[in-house]
Order: sequence, then structure tokens, then C-alpha cells
Amino acid sequence: MKSFFLIFLCLTQNLLRGGDAALALLSTEFLNELAPYPSCHASTIVETSPGQLVAAWFGGTAERNPDVGIWVTRRENGHWLPANEVANGIQPTGPRLPTWNPVLFQPKSGPLFLFYKIGPSPSTWWGMVMTSTDSGKTWSAPRRLPEGILGPIKNKPLELADGTWISPTSTEGTKEGWLVHFELSHDSGMSWKRTADLRKGPNLDAIQPSILLHSNGTLQAVCRTKQGLVAQTWSKDQGLTWSALTATDLPNPNSGTDAVTLADGRHLLVYNHSAHRADEAKGNRYPLDLALSVDGVSWKRILTLEHEPCSAGYSYPAVIQSQDGLVHVTYTWDRKMIKHVVLDPSRL
Repeated sequence: MKSFFLIFLCLTQNLLRGGDAALALLSTEFLNELAPYPSCHASTIVETSPGQLVAAWFGGTAERNPDVGIWVTRRENGHWLPANEVANGIQPTGPRLPTWNPVLFQPKSGPLFLFYKIGPSPSTWWGMVMTSTDSGKTWSAPRRLPEGILGPIKNKPLELADGTWISPTSTEGTKEGWLVHFELSHDSGMSWKRTADLRKGPNLDAIQPSILLHSNGTLQAVCRTKQGLVAQTWSKDQGLTWSALTATDLPNPNSGTDAVTLADGRHLLVYNHSAHRADEAKGNRYPLDLALSVDGVSWKRILTLEHEPCSAGYSYPAVIQSQDGLVHVTYTWDRKMIKHVVLDPSRL
């Protein structure tokens, strides 16, 4: 009953705020109401086959704590199953370390991939990967990615028509501050090649890119920054080289975003529409919004998913379009739960 009331309240509030675009909002639900841990964050979602959804996030007592593990759930018969912890930071020798930022990726052929990080902090973590041949029911043993390869840092890789995988990633804690780069694989993840770090442009500290694909083959990535705005970069050679970072016309309160190119060619971004720098300790990442663009340059804010302030905000969205054309968004809700929203993009 509580869940039904919260969903009804959310739909009602957004209908009042979103105008006609709010009619695109089909449903909202929580994925982990009965979780055995108090805190969760950094969700990811994927469709492994028509109608088969899998989601993951990290959960434990609090971010950075060693008990934080990677949890996975699957949607069957219209319902999300109870999540299971599939990975943790237990080391063969030494202490248990926290896990971070899972990213699910389903290539056009082959198993489902789950990338994640292990380490004391984002400046010292390393990349891990597991695979599943049964849509997330069971998983391989985890393995560490090659030295210098982190894997997708928050958002999903893109698979090009020729089979190349482009993994959007970034580093923190370097002498130059935050830096964006990309990692490419031409053999289904068996080996990887790292691009150069992107030039910062007008002194933009950016991380956590999302990749968009334009009709002419140009790639665009949009990123979180410390400078109160969403940054962008462009590639005209299939992700081998990228332009210096520049500013978009959208605000960003130092909080993660995600984006997807829709089947009709439009680009959809999920982000916090605020330039006020978020204090992660206090949590003021709100509102949470959707923006659309035809060309990746001019963006229009179209719908607010969350508006009311809460203690830890609404953050770290993940977005995909499923084969039936619907859009699925998951995000952190007050650091207590993961929320799943379904939209009809034809109404946006």
C-alpha cells in the first residue's frame, strides 16, 4: 500500500509539473524496498532479450565502506525479483574493499557483461568484469581488467556497426584533476586499447561520459563536471580521437548523468537541472529531469521526474530504450532505494 501511494503521488506531482510531456510517464516503482542494507547507489539497467530486463547497483552500510557489494535483480512476468549480491571486494589476501559503479552491457551477440570497480577510493580503484550466459541468473568468476583499463566508469558502452565496443570512462585524483578518456575493444572485450586523455577545453573538470550516436556516424559524449554545467566532446573517427571538452547549455551540480540516442534519432539526457554544486555529504541533487535534443547541441528540458528536496537527493541515472520502443530509467532515490521509471518517448 505504501508503494502504491508513493507511485500515485509521484505520477500526480509530475503530471502537474511536466505538462503534456508528463503523459509519457507510464509507471514508477522501487526495485529494492526490502533490501538488507541501509544505503544503495549507482544503478545500471540493460535489456538482454525482448522484454527481459536486468538491473544492478552497489549496496551496503554506506558508500566507501568495505561491506558494499554489487547487487543484481531481474524482471520476470512484470515484476522485479529480489536482488542478490553477485560481487564483493573480498581480496585473496588482505582486507575486504568497497565495490563501486556497476555497469551492465549486453552486446549484440555473446554473454551479458557486468563491469564494476574495487578499491578504497575512485582515485585508487581498478576495473573488474563478470559475464552471464543466462541473462543474469548466474555469473562467471570475476576477473580483473588489464592494467590501465578501468572499464565503463558509470555509463554503458556503445557497440558500433562493425562490432567495436567503446567504453566511456574517466579518472579522478590525477595531477591534472578529473580527466575523460575512452577504451575500445575490437574483439568482444578480450583486449582493450585506451585513448589519450581528452583536452579540458575551457578548464573543464569532467568525468562519467555517456555516448550518443548521430545519423552521420559522428559520436558525441556528454559528461558531468565540477563547473556547474554538462560538458560535451565529439569524435568523427569512430571513437579513436575526441575533441576538447566544451560546455553545453545545460546545468550540472557535480552529479552523474546518462544519455541515450533513441531509435527515432533524438537524444535523451537524464540529469539534475541545477548549477548549484551538490554537497555529497548533505545531498542536494535535485530536481531530476529529462532533456531532449535533435542535434546534440540545443537541448530542451521536457520533464521533471523528481522535484521535492530530500536528504540525499535523486542521482546517478541510467537510461536505455528497450526493443519495444519504451524508455527505462533507473536512479538513486535518497540513497535508500533504486527507482525504475518507464516512459513512452513518442509522447515526448
